[in-house]
Amino acid sequence: MRQNNYQGALQQPIGSGFNATATTNEVIKGIDLNGKIIIVTGGNTGIGLETTKTLASAGATVIVAARDIEKATKNLDGIKNVELEVLDVMNPDSITAFSKKFLASNRPLHILINNAGIMWVPLRRDSRGFESQLATNYLGQFHLTAMLFPALKKANGARVINVSSLGHQMAPFNFEDPNFLHREYETLQAYGQSKTASNLFAMELDNRAKAFNVRAYSLHPGSIGGTELGREASLELFQKMGFLDENGAMLPEVAARLKTIPQGAATTVWCTTSPLLDTIGGVYCEDTDIAPLANEASVGSYGVELYSLDESNAKKLWDLSEQLTGINFPIL
Repeated sequence: MRQNNYQGALQQPIGSGFNATATTNEVIKGIDLNGKIIIVTGGNTGIGLETTKTLASAGATVIVAARDIEKATKNLDGIKNVELEVLDVMNPDSITAFSKKFLASNRPLHILINNAGIMWVPLRRDSRGFESQLATNYLGQFHLTAMLFPALKKANGARVINVSSLGHQMAPFNFEDPNFLHREYETLQAYGQSKTASNLFAMELDNRAKAFNVRAYSLHPGSIGGTELGREASLELFQKMGFLDENGAMLPEVAARLKTIPQGAATTVWCTTSPLLDTIGGVYCEDTDIAPLANEASVGSYGVELYSLDESNAKKLWDLSEQLTGINFPIL
């Protein structure tokens, strides 16, 4: 019987040799990526930029897919082995154009890192009427991965990395009303279900794609200081989440848990490069190892919820994703 991670069957740490404080420099040590082609969405800011710099330093050709080319050009200045292309993962036409351009190059794609994402945003909808966090954090991943799958197969040994979040614990996927058409919008519920979807997608993709030597993973990078993820969040929202006190100052216990950007990108780099994952896929990772299953004591701190590793949810989401995007994934 082929192994898969349905119901968390493979979801346990494997002793990677790293921990929550590991940095990208530690994880990439001794790794040679010469000849590898990697796409990183949102690879020009925050942990995406750190991921780009780290993988390029190991010899990979890194294609940074960014929405703001002017900003990306400035941020990527001086980094060797980098190509820059325009991509807005909330815009299906942009995803299609980017994918077609890459496929026309006839190059294999060894690694696809679905890193771009948004959080703490007010209710917005894309051109199709889909809620923006679902569209950006998940449906864009599905659309892009589906279109690039021929290049992933061509690599004869590829990985797809979905940057998810511990925030998946905030909400399972709501199949009855994923776009908040009939329920009150709550930004953290929207974020949570988008990240749950990302986990389910990685697990189901791995099970379907491993026959083509393509493996898939999802991950939580950690709570990180210095990124742009919270640029639209209000003071009141941070206080509601228990991050700030009544004066707007960060609570000491929260500050103590924050990772640096090199620590935050370490799990992405580990999922991208670790030989320990050569024969295992479909798992959710954190702190540079496979994460344990969440339990009552760990909720809000670590671990992955079983509802985001549920086989029936994963298959149902796959079918819904094809319906919503109009993209038929080129594998069964």
